[in-house]
Amino acid sequence: MKAWIFLVTSTAIAAGTPCTRLTSLKIPKVTVRSASMSQSAPGLPSLPSFCRIQAVAHPVTDSEIEFEVWIPVAWNRKFEGVGNGGYVGALSYAAMGRALRNGYATASHNTGHVGDNLLFGLGHPEKVRDYAYRAVHVMTENAKLLIRAHTGRAAVKSYFVGCSAGGHQALSEAQRYPEDYDGIVAGAPANNRLRQTLGFIYSWRALHGEDGSPIVPAAKLSLVTQAVSGACDGHDGLKDGVIEDPRKCAPVDLSGILTSAEANAVRQVWAGLKSPATGQPIFTGWPLGSEDNGDQSWKPYLLEPLEPMRVGVFRYFLFGDPAWPWRKIDYDRDLKLAEQKLDYMQAIDRDLSVFANRGGKLLMYAGWADPVVPPQDTVSYYEAVTATMGEAKTRAFFRLFLAPGMAHCGGGPGPNQFDSIGPLDQWLTHATAPERIVATRGARTRPLCAYPRVARHMGKGSIDDAANFVCVLPAQ
Repeated sequence: MKAWIFLVTSTAIAAGTPCTRLTSLKIPKVTVRSASMSQSAPGLPSLPSFCRIQAVAHPVTDSEIEFEVWIPVAWNRKFEGVGNGGYVGALSYAAMGRALRNGYATASHNTGHVGDNLLFGLGHPEKVRDYAYRAVHVMTENAKLLIRAHTGRAAVKSYFVGCSAGGHQALSEAQRYPEDYDGIVAGAPANNRLRQTLGFIYSWRALHGEDGSPIVPAAKLSLVTQAVSGACDGHDGLKDGVIEDPRKCAPVDLSGILTSAEANAVRQVWAGLKSPATGQPIFTGWPLGSEDNGDQSWKPYLLEPLEPMRVGVFRYFLFGDPAWPWRKIDYDRDLKLAEQKLDYMQAIDRDLSVFANRGGKLLMYAGWADPVVPPQDTVSYYEAVTATMGEAKTRAFFRLFLAPGMAHCGGGPGPNQFDSIGPLDQWLTHATAPERIVATRGARTRPLCAYPRVARHMGKGSIDDAANFVCVLPAQ
């Protein structure tokens, strides 16, 4: 934490400043707009009593980061920063509410802009940096300050929890600001953002004709998923409607449900983008079984948009040209340019030594049926960290959990509801590393095992009871 933070009246910090007087704090480049006791927030009509602080930061010219800090009366002495989703410039009130109900002081921010239109970055490079990494760090530093100013005590532990864009933020914090948090939960992290954007462009083009019309009818996506499930379910010894690891699926026969052109389009999405020049992978494909599982599908991101999702990253952030002809993209050339000019948009550093050496713990998860952020990319990142830092050192601070049948940040046919911050807290406060986390869906419970281990039924008892499963290394 920067030294100037402690210039905010040390006497007031030691004694604890009443909530309503926090607006009088003088914090460089930050204005506390309001501070009052409350028991509700937008969309959350009933909450435990808390001090609600609304503030705005201007760390650099053309930067305006709105954030809120909530401090419960019944505080557990811990802080939980929460992440955002997509490119949405809005606070994550629901996630803040969950943290508050569990006794955490919590904070969220608007990523430095309003709305979900990527036009916010056209001609505003500092706002792009706010979104990419700076806003969450600024929120975190000032939230810790305000918590200490109000309570007279610093948080004994600080955690960050996010999924999707929030997962990207989580990994960015571990890489860029390893002292911000003691523990981090990174769900379905969209941290390989530039290549994922190219993956969106490639997959959209695979699924559409030159006139922009879909090649694969939306109604057929569920038939594809049914065919995949029929072919791949059972590889783990159970016919339970859940595919354990779609990477192990043999080629699926689609001839009975799709035309050859439709089947070719689907297979291109599964295969992923490769360099036209070298044939080397640029970005992984989407997993088999993610096409349409009833809860989520390819429709919102790959099939129904009139143009590729997130194409504005290249149109506005990279080229600064609203008329940029994305159909003429050169994957090799434009990727090279993007990684030169927008490298800060990613969080792919494989060396997390600073975070690990100070005792930080990282819990990452993904769903094997995710139609938005391919879980193969998440696995690749974990394996890259392991290759860089060594298996023993990596396992000492980093765990990956993969949920069969789970879609993006939840949903899907597999058990997909689970507690992530509880195991993280146990890891940090009691040195108990998580080896399995129990997930639920309706009456079914299953263990999610620390990668590379997988769940195996013991041969007796209900397959809907996690107690009847053990975590083992998969057969090679």
